[in-house]
Amino acid sequence: MKEAFGVLATDWREGINWQEVREWRLRRAREAMRRHGLGAMLLMYDENIRYVTSTMTPGWNQLKPGLRYAVLTEGKEPILYEQGDIGYHIREHSPWIPKENVRYSYAWIKGAAGPASTAQVDKFTNALMNDLEDAGVSDQPLGVDFMDLNMIRAFEERGLNWVDGMTPMMEARAIKSPNEQKALQMVGSICDVTHYELTQWLKPGITENEVTAFTMEYLYNFPGMENVEDVIVSSGPNAWPNWRNHGDRIIRPGDIVIIDLAALTWNGFKSCVYRTYCVGGEPTDEHQQYYDLASKWLWDSIELVRPGVTTADIASVWPSAKEIWGYEEEDEAAANLWGHGLGLAQYDQPVISRIWSLDHPQEIQPGMVFALETQHGKLHEFGVRLEEMLTVTDTGIEMLSTYKSHEIIRAG
Repeated sequence: MKEAFGVLATDWREGINWQEVREWRLRRAREAMRRHGLGAMLLMYDENIRYVTSTMTPGWNQLKPGLRYAVLTEGKEPILYEQGDIGYHIREHSPWIPKENVRYSYAWIKGAAGPASTAQVDKFTNALMNDLEDAGVSDQPLGVDFMDLNMIRAFEERGLNWVDGMTPMMEARAIKSPNEQKALQMVGSICDVTHYELTQWLKPGITENEVTAFTMEYLYNFPGMENVEDVIVSSGPNAWPNWRNHGDRIIRPGDIVIIDLAALTWNGFKSCVYRTYCVGGEPTDEHQQYYDLASKWLWDSIELVRPGVTTADIASVWPSAKEIWGYEEEDEAAANLWGHGLGLAQYDQPVISRIWSLDHPQEIQPGMVFALETQHGKLHEFGVRLEEMLTVTDTGIEMLSTYKSHEIIRAG
């Protein structure tokens, strides 16, 4: 069912229930913590901080683990250590966190070095120990999603038993609530209309970076758009191997152009939808042959997806890197034939690749939301790439991206 709601919450129509999202996330994080036998978790990656606190911080803060962090202990509300005095806004606008649990962080990563970092990490560890002792869990394993050498030293000195905290958090984030699924429907809708807009706008003579600029400007007009991390535009020889970038190359008549709406962030939720365009001409028979093969790989894998199958089942329908491109091993084709979960991170679970999925399969479950993407091309001449977002339902899938899913898009 397509969404019947818009980007804004209203009092007269049920759209996205954000309170349900907050409660779901915190509950799943606590369940994962118990399942792994942890007394607490120290979370420094922003997707994990947001998952347990439902708070947003400026973009420059999000990319530097340690500028802000959160502590989740058994039986206590989350504690947020926010960067500097940004916490004053959190206390005002995020009432689900007790005001006394919003504190200022002790940061050193990408700021202090040498003795300064030692002094900062000591303050950081002292505050953390107080939190653990207050919750009565200082003698229990502490799950940590990020670690540096300064933390290792300080934790050893205090006898802290720290263990992997990223795995439980990735398990928690893998299954989306009904309202998170609604939010990702909205992301899919935004991707569809943006690719439609590009169909009307693209023409020969435009440069790759102009395409990126146009797309970013268009996307930032949507209410709730927090960030557009990347718009990949690879044209002509830049499309195979896919440079996954954009430059100042001029798009010529008849060029094949691949565009990825990679990691637009709407209310925290990420996207990833590739489309292949032929600009100012018609694709050649050779272009079409390569596209048809990549499309077959993609839709063969999509048609497999349902609860109970594994990531190995999905990856097995894709050709090996040696078979199709003559590469020595699968790692040389990393992300060429690919699947990845979408949520607060660009790579939630499951992440699907022949590199590891064949030997370490993961079961597909209802509530997972992920993208599948395939590509193919001719070295330094042209490349095609296609990608779809989908939700796993109780009986199969629901497509989140739908615009021109089965063709090279003619533009200009």
